[in-house]
Amino acid sequence: MAKKTEINWLSESEAHNYPAALSYLCLIYDEQTAIRYVDSLKQAVISEFKAKDIFRASNLSLLGISNTQVKKNQQKIQSGNQLSPILLVRDSVNGKVIVADGYHRLCAIYTYDEDAVIPCKIV
Repeated sequence: MAKKTEINWLSESEAHNYPAALSYLCLIYDEQTAIRYVDSLKQAVISEFKAKDIFRASNLSLLGISNTQVKKNQQKIQSGNQLSPILLVRDSVNGKVIVADGYHRLCAIYTYDEDAVIPCKIV
């Protein structure tokens, strides 16, 4: 059996992930609430969750490998490039987790190894 390439991670989310999270969260929440979430994400410590558990908690559909962003992230994994931790928001009202940034990374990782542990910032 072939050994899978190790998934490498940055120790912190990249700066451009936060505006992306804000853009998405502004679709769900009013702007001030979205800004508060992003500010909290910037300060949050890294936690770790399995890819399959994040999917279950988010109720999101898995994007296929034909998606260009998923392919791009799979190539990063194969090349040994570091991926940015995923940004998550707990939606306690609806009992789920919102993937504020990192959906394509999550899909790429899940198709690669559903049991992979993913570094996340969660608020």
